[in-house]
Amino acid sequence: MTVPLVPLFTRTDATLGDFSLRPVDPAADAALLHSWVTHPKAVFWLMQDFGPAAVEKEFARIAADPHHDAFLGLHNGTPAFLMERYDPAHRELVGIHAAAPGDVGMHFLTAPTATPLHGFTRAVITTVMEMLFADPATHRVVVEPDARNTAVHALNKAVGFEVLRTVSLPSKDAYLSTCTRDQFLATQGDHR
Repeated sequence: MTVPLVPLFTRTDATLGDFSLRPVDPAADAALLHSWVTHPKAVFWLMQDFGPAAVEKEFARIAADPHHDAFLGLHNGTPAFLMERYDPAHRELVGIHAAAPGDVGMHFLTAPTATPLHGFTRAVITTVMEMLFADPATHRVVVEPDARNTAVHALNKAVGFEVLRTVSLPSKDAYLSTCTRDQFLATQGDHR
């Protein structure tokens, strides 16, 4: 089955332009995603040794999972980032985090580039958070970044995440962190 390549969410950043997300098409996107997830900057994505077929298989597994989704992020129409959304009551944090109704898990990855844009990664995580909170059923976003990933810790803090504790996962020690809608909105200058 072919996934429609239609954006499900779009946001315009005043400085950097349009950001949108669409479902990953495992077959069509596998080569591109392989180049991203095996790049040295994606070491925390834990797919460094995957070949193109293994990347396609992993994203096909995600597409078939009712508790996990993957989205290709576009910047001004060009693929530029990846986002995964999961239900922490059923994936990743089962037995580690007491998921509440409205909790949504998230991972994101920006594509490697030879020409970085100032503020780009902050715009990506803001887009991801806005997409997640666009669903009124989402009350809190949960993440579990590798404890060594200092760059993402700073970004998470900038959009309102609070570290709850360090947890041991099968592949890493991670900072279990959460961000409520109000915490996120406060970082955006919205104090509703």
